[in-house]
Amino acid sequence: MAKTKEQILAEAKEKNVKFVRLQFTDILGLTKNVAITVEQLENALDGKIMFDGSSIEGFVRIEESDMYLKPDLDTFAIFSWRPQEEAVARLICDVYTDDGEPFIGCPRGILKSVLAEAEAMGFSMRVGSEPEFFLFETDERGYPKVELHDQAGYFDLAPLDRGEDARREIVLALENMGFQIEASHHEVAPSQHEIDFKYTDALTTADNIATFRFVTKTIAQKFGLCAVFMPKPIFGQNGSGMHLHQSLFHGDKNIFYDANGEVGLSEIALHYIGGILKHARAMAAITNPTVNSYKRLVPGYEAPVYLSWSSKNRSALIRVPAARGVATRIEMRNPDPTANPYLALAVILKSGLDGIKNNVSPGPQRYDNIFHMTEEERKAEGIDNLPGSLGDALAVFQTDPLLREALGEHVYKNFLRAKEQEWDEYRLQVHQWEVQRYLSIY
Repeated sequence: MAKTKEQILAEAKEKNVKFVRLQFTDILGLTKNVAITVEQLENALDGKIMFDGSSIEGFVRIEESDMYLKPDLDTFAIFSWRPQEEAVARLICDVYTDDGEPFIGCPRGILKSVLAEAEAMGFSMRVGSEPEFFLFETDERGYPKVELHDQAGYFDLAPLDRGEDARREIVLALENMGFQIEASHHEVAPSQHEIDFKYTDALTTADNIATFRFVTKTIAQKFGLCAVFMPKPIFGQNGSGMHLHQSLFHGDKNIFYDANGEVGLSEIALHYIGGILKHARAMAAITNPTVNSYKRLVPGYEAPVYLSWSSKNRSALIRVPAARGVATRIEMRNPDPTANPYLALAVILKSGLDGIKNNVSPGPQRYDNIFHMTEEERKAEGIDNLPGSLGDALAVFQTDPLLREALGEHVYKNFLRAKEQEWDEYRLQVHQWEVQRYLSIY
C-alpha cells in the first residue's frame, strides 16, 4: 500500500528523525542528495525543496538552474546504521522544473516514460538484479587500495571469506530499508561478492540498485574496507557484472511463459529477446558505460561477449533460467554495476518493446560454448559481438535512433558528450603498460 504524507510525518516523529536526505541521480548514475532537517520535511513532501541544477552533470545551463525535488513517498526509509536518537532518513525524488513540469533530463523520469509506453501495450516490467562488487583494503586515510583482503572463491565460507561479516551487515541494513534479499555469497574472484535482490517492478529495482551502491560503500567503511563497483579492477581475475533478470506481466500473468512455446517461452518473450539482441551493441554505451567496462567484456572470464541466447549455456548474452510458470524470465548478462540503473532499464525495455512491435526474431539458440568457437565459425553462424571499447560503443550508440528516442535529446546529447570526453582522456593518456613495454626497447 502506498505511503501517505501523513504516515511519513508520523513515522518521522515516532522514530526521532532529525535529518532527511532527498536523493536523485545524475545522468551518469551517481547518487546526489540534498540534506534537510525534519522541520522542512512537510515542505519536501509537497515538492517545495529547490536545488541548483547547473551544478549537476548533464542537467541544465547556469541561466536555467532552479530545479525542484518531488519525493516518491514509497521510498521513505531510515538509515539503520546511523544513531537512532537523531535518526537519518531518505526519500528518492524525481526532478521537476520551476514551472512544475517533469525535467526531461531526470533519469528516473526517463524510465517512467518507457514504463508508461509498456503499460499502454498492456505490459508491466519486473526485474531482479545480481550486482557484484569487490571489497578492498584501505590506506591510513581511508582511500581504497587495489589490495585483496581474502583469497576465497565461489561460495566459500569464513575463515577464507573475510568479508562475510561486512556482507552480513550490508544485507541487514538493506533489509531494514525494505529490500527482499534472495541470496548473498562470495564470488569467483578473491575479495569479490554478490548480493541478489528479489525481483519487483522495474522502477523499484532501479531505486534499489542506486540505494544498494551507496549503502554497500557506507557499511564497508565500518569494517575498514572499500566497496568497489569498478567492473574489472584486477587483471587476470573475473570482473564484476550486474545480471538483470527480466519478465513482462499482464496483471498477475507472466506473459513470457508458454508451455507449448520453444523452451517454454511465449512468442512475446522470443521477440523481446530479439529486440534486445538487435540493439545490444548500441546499448552497450549505457549498460557498460566506462572505459573499464570493456576490460571485463573479454572471452575467458565468464562475461558475455557474443550476441546470442540460450537456455543451456552461460556464454550467451541472454540466458533463459530453468524456472517456468510465473518465474519465467530472461537474464541479460552483460550489464555492469557502473551503469545508471534508470537509463539501463529504460533502453533495455525500449529495445524489448521494439522487438515485440516488429516481431524481431532472436535467431536460433546456441548450445555450444561460443568462447570455444573460432572467429570463422562465429561468422559462419552469424554471431556478432559487443563493442571492444568505450570508443567503439559510442560510435555504435550514435547509429541507433531508438535509443536516442528512449533517452530524449537532452540526456542523449549530454551523456554522449560526457562519455566522449572520458574516452578522449583515456585515449590520450600514456599508461604504465606502454612505458614498461616500450621505454627500454625504442
